Amino acid sequence: MSLKIIQERFDEYHCASRQEEEQALREITQEVALAALSRAGFFKLAGFQGGTALRILYSLQRFSEDLDFLLRVPRSDFGWEPYLKHMIVELSAYGFAVQVADRSKAADPVQKAFLKEQSIGKILRLRYPLTTGRPKQIQIKFELDTNPPQGSRFETKYLDFPFPFPVTVQDLASLFAGKSHALLCREYLKGRDWYDFVWYAGRKPTVNYDFLAAALHQQGPWQGTRPQVTKEWYLDAMRKKIIGTDWNEAKNDVARFLKPNELRTLELWSAEFFLDRLAKIAETLP
Repeated sequence: MSLKIIQERFDEYHCASRQEEEQALREITQEVALAALSRAGFFKLAGFQGGTALRILYSLQRFSEDLDFLLRVPRSDFGWEPYLKHMIVELSAYGFAVQVADRSKAADPVQKAFLKEQSIGKILRLRYPLTTGRPKQIQIKFELDTNPPQGSRFETKYLDFPFPFPVTVQDLASLFAGKSHALLCREYLKGRDWYDFVWYAGRKPTVNYDFLAAALHQQGPWQGTRPQVTKEWYLDAMRKKIIGTDWNEAKNDVARFLKPNELRTLELWSAEFFLDRLAKIAETLP
């Protein structure tokens, strides 16, 4: 019965390629892992954030690889081990054979763990199975910020697969502030960040300025400066970032995470297009 639930969920994706099947298997694994974390009480301590949160909770139309979290209250003694044990039990009940590993370092505020799975693709009915060689391994990275910037706000969402369960997640204004911090401060270009920026622009977003200011003070070019983030500051910083971005490189990064019908939207990507999206965002910012 448990495997039947996974098969039915997989069939709902209507995958049109082997790549889409691999992405669907990864996302289903992510959802069962989230259910395990919820059942283990993880979301009493932590909140979900990042692109996968948008994908799973808000139907963002791109796949995402990792699961990112932050503690609701900073603490230095967090450990992944008890939650990884719950994950193994939960995933095993649905036919997954997983390996998990805690890769955290004591002095690192971001605690990391990895999950690997390469059996579920062998027992599900796939439309595009691999004909030779080993099935592609599903690998998911879990990252948790144990000393997050102050000012985040949280809310509770509910998921129904593989059973109803609650997830604590940053509210959209805080999620957008975190994404804005990544856009302004990431040391390499990640087109997925800009895809998410377009998604936010279509949803009349606001920015949690307090959380963004705290994040800028903690890490990036503004580290230690306690910037006073206002609407004017934000729009000016984003304009400069948009003008200085290599849009061909950005498109190449995000393409593999999109379905074929989404790829044509990348033809719009240019400084002019993103400045227009920024102007749209400006209309709703306080």
